[in-house]
Amino acid sequence: MAATKDINTRQVAGLRRAFPVAASTLIHAGTIACLNASGLLTKGAVSTTLKAVGVAPRRIDNASGAASAIRGEVETGVFGPFKNSAAGDEIVLADVNANCFIVDDETVAKTNGTNTRSVAGVVWDVTAEGVWVKFN
Repeated sequence: MAATKDINTRQVAGLRRAFPVAASTLIHAGTIACLNASGLLTKGAVSTTLKAVGVAPRRIDNASGAASAIRGEVETGVFGPFKNSAAGDEIVLADVNANCFIVDDETVAKTNGTNTRSVAGVVWDVTAEGVWVKFN
């Protein structure tokens, strides 16, 4: 049913969030951070079950901890430059506003690698330094 009057829609800034961290996980500062299939924070890697949630603003060290032993902060927004894949997976300026895919915690690609990679975010820009990605 469509609204028939003004509604009070609230906004959450949502630039920084914290999630419980997966067991035996180390996420380096400035790298792609994701939620795994269990909803736990982990680093970007080749997988079809990861959901990129942003970038770790500082190192998150749960390398010797159990699942959910700590919470790790991530930031959303536009970040880069990330390493660009090569050959047929290289992201170019024509790919701006298209999805890019996680290769590892610091590299993104143009394709999903024949259905082996999760979405990292949206290509914001491509420069000589690398790829700028918008994380939601």
